[in-house]
Amino acid sequence: MKYSMNLLLWTGDVTEDDLPVIQQIKEMGYDGIEFPLFEAGDESRFAKFGKQLDDIGLGRTAVTVLGAESNPISPDASVRQKGIETIFTVLDTCAAAGVEALVGPFHSALGEFSGQGPTEDEWKWGVESMRKMAEHAGKVDVRLGIEPLNRFETYLLNTQADAARFAREVEHPSCGMLYDTFHANIEEEDPGEAIKACSDKMYYVHISENNRSVPGSGGVNWKSNFDALHEVGYDGWLTVEAFGRRLPEIAAATKIWRKMYDSEIQLAQDALTFMRSEVSKRWS
Repeated sequence: MKYSMNLLLWTGDVTEDDLPVIQQIKEMGYDGIEFPLFEAGDESRFAKFGKQLDDIGLGRTAVTVLGAESNPISPDASVRQKGIETIFTVLDTCAAAGVEALVGPFHSALGEFSGQGPTEDEWKWGVESMRKMAEHAGKVDVRLGIEPLNRFETYLLNTQADAARFAREVEHPSCGMLYDTFHANIEEEDPGEAIKACSDKMYYVHISENNRSVPGSGGVNWKSNFDALHEVGYDGWLTVEAFGRRLPEIAAATKIWRKMYDSEIQLAQDALTFMRSEVSKRWS
């Protein structure tokens, strides 16, 4: 098992100013970080950042999203193409930084709704777009972890079953899915059974509490989640995804208006302690 911390708790665009926090994350005992990659294309900057992470000794994944202007399920073919090309650029930047995987809900535009569920055409366009993204991901040796989100944030992929079926239809080894405990807590009747049903395509896992604060301090059914992860033999990244008020744009997007933890660093430490405890109960 590998433990990672998502940097969206501190920054929306990682720079050298974030290296002291990243060093603290390493000293806690984390194996890697997940950093936001919303403004891609500066490959030289991210190649330097990747070298700095190598020197610190941390692995890495990256997370991105797409908006309405680059929606891979748009009825406008030019908009779909822009989404594909945007992810190509993000993947090239990932490769420059030595990123193992690109994760997130880039299967469709975040926060965009049609007023109904996905149509057959939207599903088809999404699969076709993702297959092209996966082909490029394979060329640059970066895996994709598509993320289903709850019904209040997207409408294409809400459940783990949705995401697993989508990834199977993309039918490319570079395309799998990410399981997120926050979203599953909203959408799944039984998170353990959901994990078992999607395990063949479950490449990555986000550890996130129901209130987006300290994992283990809220209402997520952690026993069901960790029991199932053990049963299916998962041994990849466990990445903490928590949010706070530090970044106004992230706080607005995640609707977090109150302080829910002592400090970002304390949250990271408590989360690592929690994950290690749950793993030690099950994995030998």
